[in-house]
Amino acid sequence: MIDLYYWPTPNGHKITLFLEEAGLDYKIVPVNIGTGDQFKPEFLAFSPNNRMPAIIDHDPADGGEDITVFESGAILQYLAEKTEKFIPTDVRGRKTVMEWLFWQMGGLGPMAGQNHHFGTYAPEKIPYAITRYVNETNRLYGVLNKRLEGRKFIAGDDYTIADMACYPWIVSHEKQQQDLNDFPNLKRWFEAIQSRPATIAAYKAGEGLRAGEMSEEDKKVLFGQTAKSTSSR
Repeated sequence: MIDLYYWPTPNGHKITLFLEEAGLDYKIVPVNIGTGDQFKPEFLAFSPNNRMPAIIDHDPADGGEDITVFESGAILQYLAEKTEKFIPTDVRGRKTVMEWLFWQMGGLGPMAGQNHHFGTYAPEKIPYAITRYVNETNRLYGVLNKRLEGRKFIAGDDYTIADMACYPWIVSHEKQQQDLNDFPNLKRWFEAIQSRPATIAAYKAGEGLRAGEMSEEDKKVLFGQTAKSTSSR
């Protein structure tokens, strides 16, 4: 059994995508990031960066004590290695999947996240910031579109954790001011993953947790923290 500490965000969806595809038993433990659940001591004990998702694996492959994992990319890698699914076993194929997993973690996710922030959540609209992150998101879409030319999935013919990492960040393409028609390979890939039964189940798993738009108080909790404020909780 996997305990998944989760909120329905792109990074949270990555993990439900894997769990549903792999058919692993899991239980969602909601981490309401708008009310500050991510700062509770019991959560920080195994997720020290004040961020979800995180997991507790009660049935680790070595048969030992429970294993905790934080950071969505690390969780995907851990689960892939645990199940021997959605990651190649050959050194070259594995290398490619890990390249694109880290590309998402270091590029697509952070840049699209800033796109979301300045375009949707920031208390004031700063044209330079909005343009900067819309343009960078567009560039990254172009990189992925080129990569998918002649390929079914990011690493080739097989669906892998690289795809699971990237897909949730493309779901909000309209909010990111991106038109998938400008990226035909990316659009084809996106629609193929969107229609997978496990994808539908993964997104259904988070229904009902988030109630409406983020309030101003939620934004203060989520975006207003410093080292001092988090250490005093």
